[in-house]
Amino acid sequence: MNQAVAPQLTFRAVALSIVLAVILAAANTYLGLFAGMTIASAIPAAVVSMAVLRVLGGGGILENNIVQTGASAGSSIASGVIFTIPALVILGHWADFQYLWVLAIAGLGGILGVFFSVPLRRALIVDQALAFPEGKAAAEVLKAGENPEQGVKILGASALGGGFAKLAAASGLRLFPDTAAAGAWLGKGIAYFGTNLSPALLGVGYIVGLNIGVLVLIGGMISWNVAIPIYSAFFLDGNPDLAASLAGASAEDAAGAIWSAQIRYLGVGAMLVGGVWALISIRDSLLSGIRSGLAAARAGAAKGLAHTEQDLPMKAILIGTLLFTLPLFALYQNIVGSVAVSLPMTIIMIVAGFLFCSVSAYMAGLVGSSNNPVSGITICTILFASRVLLLLMGRGAALGPVAAIMIGAVVCCAACIGGDNLQDLKCGYIVGATPWRQQVMLAIGAASSAMVMAPVLNLLLKAYGIGVPTADHPNPLLAPQATLMASVAKGMFGGKLPWGMISIGALIGAAVIAWDQWLKQRGSNFRAPVLAVAVGIYLPLELSVPIFAGGLIAHLVERKLGGGEEAERAGRNGMLFAAGLITGEALMGIIIAVPIVVSGRADVLALPQGLQFGGWLGLAIVAWLAVWLYRTATRRA
Repeated sequence: MNQAVAPQLTFRAVALSIVLAVILAAANTYLGLFAGMTIASAIPAAVVSMAVLRVLGGGGILENNIVQTGASAGSSIASGVIFTIPALVILGHWADFQYLWVLAIAGLGGILGVFFSVPLRRALIVDQALAFPEGKAAAEVLKAGENPEQGVKILGASALGGGFAKLAAASGLRLFPDTAAAGAWLGKGIAYFGTNLSPALLGVGYIVGLNIGVLVLIGGMISWNVAIPIYSAFFLDGNPDLAASLAGASAEDAAGAIWSAQIRYLGVGAMLVGGVWALISIRDSLLSGIRSGLAAARAGAAKGLAHTEQDLPMKAILIGTLLFTLPLFALYQNIVGSVAVSLPMTIIMIVAGFLFCSVSAYMAGLVGSSNNPVSGITICTILFASRVLLLLMGRGAALGPVAAIMIGAVVCCAACIGGDNLQDLKCGYIVGATPWRQQVMLAIGAASSAMVMAPVLNLLLKAYGIGVPTADHPNPLLAPQATLMASVAKGMFGGKLPWGMISIGALIGAAVIAWDQWLKQRGSNFRAPVLAVAVGIYLPLELSVPIFAGGLIAHLVERKLGGGEEAERAGRNGMLFAAGLITGEALMGIIIAVPIVVSGRADVLALPQGLQFGGWLGLAIVAWLAVWLYRTATRRA
């Protein structure tokens, strides 16, 4: 059949896409709350689609493209939600995640992201021809199309490996702890090193590569091996409350407490600088690109366009955006109860949503979705919204932080969808898909994923806790971005923020930007995007170490394979294996949560004390998975 009329938006493609979107949304929710990172899922979705549709009697490249398009929306919605909405629980505004509220925020933000991305498609994909690396990679997988069953086997086997490691760890059978760490007091200073025993983080590192892995580790070492020792040796006595709480504490506990109370805010300052720099660095290209996209959309109203140039009608997009302001206004009005506050909030959300959706899409085109500065973008939104709300509500307004988080949540969902959607539209552009069909599928995938976010979040909240340690959950899922958003919003409305640390972090961010510009002028293949360093500063060191290890494996694989088509196929196998590790561990984390919540006991699956081992067993299991990953990625056909 001619590709121009080949089936695309079929019932089976839509159904399979929804199923995959829901699964990937749940998996990325766990991963994001645990590690502060999510991954693009287009390639695993494309491989599963090719295998499933082949069993059902076929499935051309365009139909498979529709499946991966909708499925990847699940990861995008998960990112937007977990970066912001848990802040409402951390702030104490919600006791748990309220279904209709989460659905409204995620659904409205996600579909607005789809709307905003329509005029950007031609601007960034056609006119400026940005790289969109994940989109290009997914297109190559779809075009290759050979032996998807083998790809599913790789995904399934590695998912079992990642799931087994999660089941055996501290949340499940408790055969070994979640981390292997050691610390020591050196006078008043603290020496600390540790690593998380997570296959998922190994997979994340493999996918983002050595460059980002090195930067995340550098950020972690800035916090844990430079800033914490300096603070504990020279500045701890100037914080008597913190010093008193650390009396008699172990070096590991003291390092964690200092990081939580002070040092992680270095990352806040670096993220703020990174978000502002993203806006400054792309302002001219972005404005010209949007203008050309809108002009092309108006010209496209004429009949006779090829199916590969047919976007959703711009008139429908504008009407839809205007209509969506009504439920957003009602949502904000329900929070603050004042038209004088909710109306400006709605306007800010729409304007900021389009602006930052554009920034997210542009950055995704340059450096990929994994390196997209959505965290910095959202912090900038919350800070700007807080400044406006301070004028409207006053500094002591109890609902001020909540209102700022709500604006940030919708903008973050739109920005995540905008950046990832352009990857899918780039893939469709390469394989000859119809843009409006993809855009419809993106909206369906976003809405479907939004429907499951609250139940998944509540399950994880009850089983593990989120953000704030409690007596029942002393080691919760960190939710680093959401905790950050809560701290910033609360600090703007009468709370306390360590502005000195934030200022030093901003200087570090500026230094990283200068370093990156120097690398750019030299033509270096190694680059230093500031947000990667900032995330490393803000994360516990033990999360950065396996990410670096995964990136190192990816580098060794690349050196081993060299080039050529056969090497590219083998490299894709490594990517699938890494995605399987992530998906397997994340889904097992959700499965384990069920008996914990039902029984009310965190140790319900734990084996007897005599069958529990130290961190060496976890290190051995992760090392075995790392070797398996390397061998899979370097095994030529």
